[in-house]
Amino acid sequence: MEKFLIFIDDADDAMCVPVSSLIAMTCAGDGAVILNFQSMLGPNATEDKRTFATLTCTADTEKAVFTAIAQAINGQRNTDDGVLVVCDDVAGTFLHPNILSCTISLDA
Repeated sequence: MEKFLIFIDDADDAMCVPVSSLIAMTCAGDGAVILNFQSMLGPNATEDKRTFATLTCTADTEKAVFTAIAQAINGQRNTDDGVLVVCDDVAGTFLHPNILSCTISLDA
């Protein structure tokens, strides 16, 4: 069964993406983790169109956040329903305690 990652920002914008679309996780500076996904525009999208979820996290905890996300994707956390809530700013639910908030950029 395919797993999905959920992100909900403080503006109540939401994104639910299949784990298989995750390209990479990067650190863009102290306290910022960017998850880069394949474009939601499909296979005909230009290469410069990508979907991003940017997590604001506690400074110097990027590796712990990377690890928690990877472990959750690989089934090392309870994911019986196939859905992993990485960040829900509205409900205050976070995959890791050092994740503080998120922003969503669709096909930017």
